[in-house]
Amino acid sequence: MKKNILLAIFSGLLLWIGWPPTHYTTFLLFVGLVPMLVAIENIIQSNSGKKGKKIFGTAFIGFFIWNTLSIFWVYNSLKIIGEVVAIPVSFIPYSLGPLLMATACWLYYRMRLITNRNFSLLGLVCFWIAYEYLNQSWDLKFPWMTLGNGLAVSHQWVQWYEYTGVYGGTLWIWTINILLFLVYTGLKEGQNKFSRLKLITVFVLVLILPMSYSLFTYYNYHEQNNPSNIVVAQPNIDPYAKESTMPASLQLSILTHISDSLGQANTEFFIWPETAIADEINEDNIRTNTYFQQAQHFLNKYKNGNLLTGAETYKIYNNQATPTATYDEEHNIYSDSFNTAINIENSAEVQFYHKSKLVPGVEALPFPSALAFLKPVFAHLGGATGSYAGQKDPGVFYAQSGIGVTPAICYETLWGGWIAQSVKKGSQFIAIITNDGWWEDTPGKDQHLDYAKLRAIETRRWVCRSANTGISAFINQRGDVVQQTKWWVRTAIKQNINLNSDITFYVHYGDYLAKIGCLLALLGVVFIGIKMAIRK
Repeated sequence: MKKNILLAIFSGLLLWIGWPPTHYTTFLLFVGLVPMLVAIENIIQSNSGKKGKKIFGTAFIGFFIWNTLSIFWVYNSLKIIGEVVAIPVSFIPYSLGPLLMATACWLYYRMRLITNRNFSLLGLVCFWIAYEYLNQSWDLKFPWMTLGNGLAVSHQWVQWYEYTGVYGGTLWIWTINILLFLVYTGLKEGQNKFSRLKLITVFVLVLILPMSYSLFTYYNYHEQNNPSNIVVAQPNIDPYAKESTMPASLQLSILTHISDSLGQANTEFFIWPETAIADEINEDNIRTNTYFQQAQHFLNKYKNGNLLTGAETYKIYNNQATPTATYDEEHNIYSDSFNTAINIENSAEVQFYHKSKLVPGVEALPFPSALAFLKPVFAHLGGATGSYAGQKDPGVFYAQSGIGVTPAICYETLWGGWIAQSVKKGSQFIAIITNDGWWEDTPGKDQHLDYAKLRAIETRRWVCRSANTGISAFINQRGDVVQQTKWWVRTAIKQNINLNSDITFYVHYGDYLAKIGCLLALLGVVFIGIKMAIRK
């Protein structure tokens, strides 16, 4: 058992070393799961009892190490509730993913009891993809560690994400690891030379063909010339000061100053970060709001300009107009609060998009009907749990000139399918606004930037990224970071990007691979249940 735990730990370490933002180690993802598969196989072939529990525990240890080392920075974002209290709270994201990953391995073991190894390995891939899709869909969503995200640093290898999205990467990584595992077990079990040669041939083809196609596409991809001048601002305001001691008017002055330093007559969009307008704004009265007027006044010299900025907004109702509306007994009103992207132009037109992929426990209370009693607890911890509402569908902002842009707020960067839906509606580039300062100078900010490269490839759209403290960037349609800022520097950058109206296969069909995987996983669970019932 000790040997198997060491193998699981080794697997976790390989996956961590191969994970973004580490450069030149991505290839380790193609071997990182092999020790885990060997450990599981050792347990299956052993004479010990309670094999299912041992497999679950062994898998959990390895995946917990991978997850925790890769996202240790989550703790930094929670320190506001207290450095000691943040430790146990951090273990929720550290542990939840590994629990689901270990469950996929346990289901693989249950399938091994009723069918052969090859069929069970196919089931394992489906169970894993189903876990990843669940982890981006339910109330505890945290798709940061979706396996296909791991290829973001080596984006030249996965230009075919425009057909598959990140789930294609998950499938590719698992397939290569399984083939290597089968080669290893074949050697150990005395497999005949022809079968071994066939496996090695399949392994080489599965590794080389997708990569060769991707590299060919990467070096032969040419953008259509359709330029638009964009300015991205990075005000570098300490997130704690931003929420407390620094006046919103001063923050806006900083933003307008650095934007003016690069703005020109043909600039069509200025992009400011998440919650750049820090004080709450009533959406119904926004045109009379002092901060809105200050921001619109900035646009006077840019007649064709648009300002896409983050803000905190709210709406007031006379009744329970939405399921998320909160009742205020003192004033006898209902209200919703939003983490919002606003598009401002030189007209009376104002467009709103409400962040919809909300961070569990920070921006939204998971399973609100069942856990409503916890709202006061989070309120005492200084959080905003349950206070934000979202919207059902992705948004698109349209400039007076007709340019369409996808607004994506922070965490939403992780949802390729969500952004693809916006692009399908007519978006020609993607604007990501975020505030990664809570994580401090950790790999979290770099991973967040790397993942944005995958959104560019999936949609073949430029990504313009405005981050409060960095890293802000421009990313082209191949996923190359053309320009980026340094961390914790007040600055602005500008770029002539190329707009694109073509629709990729992935934009058209979305996360079809994940849905197929979920269906097959469900059939696998039913198959296991029926076989177990028959045996009993």
